[in-house]
Amino acid sequence: MSEIRLDGRVAVVTGAGRGLGREHALLMGRRGAQVVVNDLGGSLDGEGGAGTPAEQVVEEIRAAGGTAVADATDISTPEGAAAIVDLAVQTWGRIDVVVNNAGILRDKSFAKMTADEVDPVLAVHLGSTIWMSKAAWPHMVEQGFGRIVNTTSAAGLFGNFGQANYAAAKAGIVGVTKTLAIEGARHGIQVNAIEPGARTRMTEKLLGDLADSLDPSLVAPLALWLASAECESSGEVYNVGGGRVARVVVAETPGFFSRTLSAEDVREHWDEINDPDRAVVMTTFQQEMGVLMEMLSAEEPAGVGRA
Repeated sequence: MSEIRLDGRVAVVTGAGRGLGREHALLMGRRGAQVVVNDLGGSLDGEGGAGTPAEQVVEEIRAAGGTAVADATDISTPEGAAAIVDLAVQTWGRIDVVVNNAGILRDKSFAKMTADEVDPVLAVHLGSTIWMSKAAWPHMVEQGFGRIVNTTSAAGLFGNFGQANYAAAKAGIVGVTKTLAIEGARHGIQVNAIEPGARTRMTEKLLGDLADSLDPSLVAPLALWLASAECESSGEVYNVGGGRVARVVVAETPGFFSRTLSAEDVREHWDEINDPDRAVVMTTFQQEMGVLMEMLSAEEPAGVGRA
């Protein structure tokens, strides 16, 4: 097989001082990308900061023959995001790839959660994804090429106790991913998200015996593929971990249809509405609306429950 390369491409990887981001940056550096390694170097909850982790990753990339610079900008604000994109463009003349990986945790049960647990988590996860993508966007539009790889989570897709803040941010990233994929299509910009399972500072206390099987280096190959010019997918979410890669889809049951729908109809047909056996994958809201339009235009909708 020919090797996937990023020669001549400039990539920014946020939260790249440790864990998943480190592996993304190292692999992209080995495969020819010029990499801006961004990391505040703070604690797991986002407090403090030191550029040392980013600098160490840069040293590793350079030692392997690659090209990289370290950056410790806070990218949770529009100004910070713009600064790191400017660094990439001023250093190498362009920006081709953004890997939005930065994140913090401030877990607490919902009843006890305060603004101090909610606002910073939304700002770092969702905010930085939006602002980094927006800062890079005009450069990618001008050059007719761009790859954005976002990071969502199982918590954002399925929920998780004590993580309403984190789950909200990660679910929001899915919506941003799908919207930017639509808007970027005509400009050669592809946007996807990964839902990783890996041993990192965020997960090492939760994984137990699974930790040794979930090396973060087994997530980076997917990020590399999604960052490459060869990959044609956009607007997708992929679960990845422990050597497995799988597409995550949105599915919808045929449900129940009645032109005179009542609450009692909903109650009586609740099992039918919730039955997953005949669910269909939905890729656009137009596809979803099309199902309803077909039912509305048919005298007797075939193949679905009806009053």
